[in-house]
Amino acid sequence: MFNILKIFSVLSLSVSVAAFSAPLTLSSQDIAQGEFMSKTHEFRGYSCSGGDLSPHLKWSDAPKGTKSFAITAYDPDTASGSGWWHWQVINIPVTVLEIPTGVANKKNSIPKGSTQIENDFSIAGFSGACPPKGDGLHHYRFTIHALSVDKIDLPENTSGALAGYMINLHTIESSTIEALYQRD
Repeated sequence: MFNILKIFSVLSLSVSVAAFSAPLTLSSQDIAQGEFMSKTHEFRGYSCSGGDLSPHLKWSDAPKGTKSFAITAYDPDTASGSGWWHWQVINIPVTVLEIPTGVANKKNSIPKGSTQIENDFSIAGFSGACPPKGDGLHHYRFTIHALSVDKIDLPENTSGALAGYMINLHTIESSTIEALYQRD
């Protein structure tokens, strides 16, 4: 009887620890949930004149089974009818847990093995916020995805929609910071 109670206690403790493990968490020194982004993260082009720098991102508590990461930055509020991809990075090694400010804009500075997908500005990298003047508030969803695969293989010139599909197909868990931007 003692062995059965001992086994039950160990199993209960294992379930309790698993039930209370921390979720994947995304943080940043540059952007915050529900707060406006600075002009540093505004696109430079068209009628926008920002710094066009990708924000610092740091993540922790990746779930068991994570083999790589992906980052996405997406604005659902554009008039395109399908949102706007500002940034997609796939195949980030599982050992990488932080991306510094501006890393997406410096040639060969993303983590080795990672790939930046061409965004909706036709740039393989980060392009900042650039909503039309007077278009109201836009929400920018920066998401870290813990992936169940080491590598996502995509053809050259893959669309943001296909990359997004493949990222979501292999996502174990994700965490998002939704920052805001508006031009009046």
